Amino acid sequence: MLDTLKELICSYVDADPENINEDSRFAEDLGFNSYDFICMLGDCEDEFDVVINQSEAAKSKTVGQLISYLEGIS
Repeated sequence: MLDTLKELICSYVDADPENINEDSRFAEDLGFNSYDFICMLGDCEDEFDVVINQSEAAKSKTVGQLISYLEGIS
C-alpha cells in the first residue's frame, strides 16, 4: 500500500518517492495543503476501493497514520 500511496502523493506534490516514508508528515514534510489532501483522498477511494470519511481521514498527519486508517476501513 505504501508504494501506491507514494505514487498518489507524488501526483499532488513535488516529492521524491524515495524520501517518503511512514513518518513523513503531509503538510510539514511533503508540502500538502488541505485542498490537495482532500483531492488525494478521493484518488485513494478509487485506488483502494474504499469509502473514506474525510473528517476521520483528515486526522492523519503522517503517511503511516493514513495507511493505518485505510487498512482499518478496507
